[in-house]
Amino acid sequence: MSEVVVLSPSFGRWSPEPAQVLADAGLRVRRAALGAPMTPQQVIGQLPGAAALIVGLDAVDASVIEEAARRGELRVIAKHGVGVDNIDVAAAARAGIPVVHVPALNSGAVADLVLGLMLALLRRIPEAQQGLREGGWPVLAGPELSELAVGIAGFGRIGRGVARRLEGFDASVAAFDPFLPPDAFGSVRRTGTLEELLETSDLVTLHLPGGQDGPLLDEAAIARMRPGAWLVNAARGELVDEHAVARALRSGHLAGYAADAFTAEPPTGSPLLEAPNTLLTPHMGAYTRATNARMGVSAARSIIAALTGAPLDHEVRPAEEGRR
Repeated sequence: MSEVVVLSPSFGRWSPEPAQVLADAGLRVRRAALGAPMTPQQVIGQLPGAAALIVGLDAVDASVIEEAARRGELRVIAKHGVGVDNIDVAAAARAGIPVVHVPALNSGAVADLVLGLMLALLRRIPEAQQGLREGGWPVLAGPELSELAVGIAGFGRIGRGVARRLEGFDASVAAFDPFLPPDAFGSVRRTGTLEELLETSDLVTLHLPGGQDGPLLDEAAIARMRPGAWLVNAARGELVDEHAVARALRSGHLAGYAADAFTAEPPTGSPLLEAPNTLLTPHMGAYTRATNARMGVSAARSIIAALTGAPLDHEVRPAEEGRR
């Protein structure tokens, strides 16, 4: 019986369906999640007997692929998510090991969380609750979304989902995406450069892929943002220089920062943990019951297809690496 090794702690966490799909296909499931993303060495330790890996944020680099190719057992790597920047897709392609992901299934859940982060950050909801629990009656005020120019950096499925939700709040919305043609933005104002988006937005939300050479929002880019602007990052931690963000929060140049993704996860020692006016969540954008079931079933079906030689609907090629 072929063995599917599950590294992602969220695979089937709120639904029995994904594991049942694998069991019905005669596959044995072995869960090996440690509760934190695995290092390459830890992933290598899970390879013996594995015909398939289901990974979350675990580091599947060239050394993992080389060992898998040497052993000759691993036949597919399934990302329980969308972005595959933690997987060396090019090395896997050279080794003949397909990489699959689950696109278009978590975009609504992530877009919902982004709106929640925006509202909680602007209206200071966590601060209000904490003050109340401590016996106070805090009087706090913040802007309405309808007052703000919101900039969306990255206009893929999640970015477009955020834009649709913002329509209901009467916000002014602009977007930047270097991968899309001008006619892909619909009624949303398109900016030609990221710099233009930063300079003309009161609130910026990030939905670009990771994997850039250095942070996309470094000290200089953050300085381009309007004084008192807000920033939301529910995409990839490496998109921002966390030290620069913390400094901008302390100086007041940024009014607030909400993040669901961090340079290191968990973000132990991150300057954001001590920075003011932050709202930090543990990379939970896709964590709804419905999305969890859809993602798990999709990954399971892709694994079955790979192990039986059927066509793969969601295979990731090297040129697509990192798209979100």
